[in-house]
Amino acid sequence: MAMSGGKDDGEPMMEMNTTPLIDVMLVLLIMFIITIPIQTHAVKVDLPQNTGDNTPPPVEPQKNKITIDPESRIYWNGSQVDLVTLRQYLDASVQISPEPELHFQPDPQARYETVDTVLATIKRSAVSKLGFVGNEQYRNDF
Repeated sequence: MAMSGGKDDGEPMMEMNTTPLIDVMLVLLIMFIITIPIQTHAVKVDLPQNTGDNTPPPVEPQKNKITIDPESRIYWNGSQVDLVTLRQYLDASVQISPEPELHFQPDPQARYETVDTVLATIKRSAVSKLGFVGNEQYRNDF
């Protein structure tokens, strides 16, 4: 590698020396890589603990189903209800021991506002066993 010291005629060199610029950019790049926190994409899952006995889990005696049709009508186990009646049914089902599962199945054409209102009602009633039914039909769409 040959280096030129310029011309001997006394005129300034017209080319820019990029070596210090490259050095500074490399140092900044290394600092940037070091200071970025490590991205951890972990999902915490509570796995069942092995208790030694192989007794099957208790069978749920009842399952309730809330559906919403394309006209945004709300149904509780097949009968049409309003939000007040739905809240009463939810409060009554929470009192049952063991608490029955609640299956929620909105129609894809139902208004989002209605689905959101029903989900908020379910959350306010403190239901602990909620499942979304029917989403498996969309697994190949994405």
